[in-house]
Amino acid sequence: MTGLTREHVRVAVIGTGFGGLGAAVRLRREGITDFVLLERADSVGGTWRDNTYPGCACDVPSHLYSFSFAPNPAWPRNFSGQKHIRAYLEHVTDTFGLRPHIRFNAEVRDLRWDADALHWEIDTARGPLTADVVVSATGPLSDPKIPDIPGVDSFPGKVFHSARWDHDYDLRGKRVAMIGTGASAIQIVPAIQRDVKHLTLFQRTPPWVLPRADRRISGLEKWLHTRVPATRALRRQLLWGIRELQVSAFTRYPDQLGLIENLALGHMRRVVRDPALRAKLTPDYRIGCKRILLSNTYYPALAQPNVDLVAAGLKEVRGSTLVASDGTETEVDAVIFGTGFHVTDSPMARYVTGAGGISLAAEWKDGMEGLRGTTVAGFPNFVQIIGPNTGLGNSSMILIIEAQLNYLIDYLRQLDGLGGKVALDPRPAAQRAWNEKIQRRMERTVWNTGGCQSWYLDANGRNTTVWPGTTSAFQAATRRVDLAEYEVLRAPARTAGAHAEPEEAIA
Repeated sequence: MTGLTREHVRVAVIGTGFGGLGAAVRLRREGITDFVLLERADSVGGTWRDNTYPGCACDVPSHLYSFSFAPNPAWPRNFSGQKHIRAYLEHVTDTFGLRPHIRFNAEVRDLRWDADALHWEIDTARGPLTADVVVSATGPLSDPKIPDIPGVDSFPGKVFHSARWDHDYDLRGKRVAMIGTGASAIQIVPAIQRDVKHLTLFQRTPPWVLPRADRRISGLEKWLHTRVPATRALRRQLLWGIRELQVSAFTRYPDQLGLIENLALGHMRRVVRDPALRAKLTPDYRIGCKRILLSNTYYPALAQPNVDLVAAGLKEVRGSTLVASDGTETEVDAVIFGTGFHVTDSPMARYVTGAGGISLAAEWKDGMEGLRGTTVAGFPNFVQIIGPNTGLGNSSMILIIEAQLNYLIDYLRQLDGLGGKVALDPRPAAQRAWNEKIQRRMERTVWNTGGCQSWYLDANGRNTTVWPGTTSAFQAATRRVDLAEYEVLRAPARTAGAHAEPEEAIA
């Protein structure tokens, strides 16, 4: 410490999306009130606050994409839109009394482990503080990724990312380019197609698209879910069970995905009559290798006369002209990047410095790794929500988040049980064994064998994003903290200011 008196809390949670708010609720329910939520924006919601593009909605059914401890019987649709999900998170914040714990406009600028004091020093936009435990819930979909395209800085028109939508810019009557064909783009394209003069979609790789089984939830269903909670729970269990049964095809038997591929191709043929356009839209890789997308309106929008599909990526920008990698030139007034987020190269990692004086970004220079997707060797008392290899290809991330919250609460209980000023640091051997097991399981999954390049893979071609199993398997793996996988760090009482020393953990 530098001599400055800093506020100290037991737990500091970074972010107020599903992960951060969920952590806060679980802390309060555990009887822990000495915590803060550090939020860089001026309101809660995480990715559901930031993504406000036209057509923004979730591709997981609402009754599964919500906390088990905060059910919402009033979801308006099977797949709810952004404003309803954000309103749900605001409701959770108020229902569980979280606002007194939140510090808005408090972006974390530096996070450094103090090995003498056994706590984290945190520098934020609203001042410094310290915390015994840090919970990083910044999420993988928080920082937009815009490719480095030559000439884009000199483009005279409007340029923005889908996650930073410019609502002051009127697209009506404009020539618009959409870069990318991911989950955001297939919602944006049909939402803006009718208003723009011309829309050009730049597609490096065609996605697999399945019909979206969306509909309005009836008043009777809402009444039942409100008055008879068992019906609400049954609906959630059915949605969960169906997805659990699907997992084995993705993780063990990718060759059995042909039926789903035929459903997707049939969906395309019914709408897209032009054989040349169908050829451009037909993937040449196994379904599930990249994220499967759901839409009933994407293909119809592409078939409209004011839409062109360029089956190539954007190579460069020359004034108002966009040049694709196949040489196609298109003059536009606005460019929208739907190019995803920094998932495998977490921007937050460069601000986190661990016990060895090394940043988390440097520790992960060859790829992200953690213990049970939640903690990282060399970074004591640092718990991640949605860490390495916790992503899902076909189910609700809220299930993973809640599993990690169980692990967090047991982590805090273990610290209490050890007594005194103490920290837990994952043993490198335990972390290595966990990741070797993960990568062995990954070898036969569709994400590794499906013949595509996706955002699931890092720069080294390693899948450090997805969990290669069922959500129930992950829940089992994170049910309790195994102290044998950790070193217990204590500051020796006899030597003031000495570095914390490890002791043998008792399993």
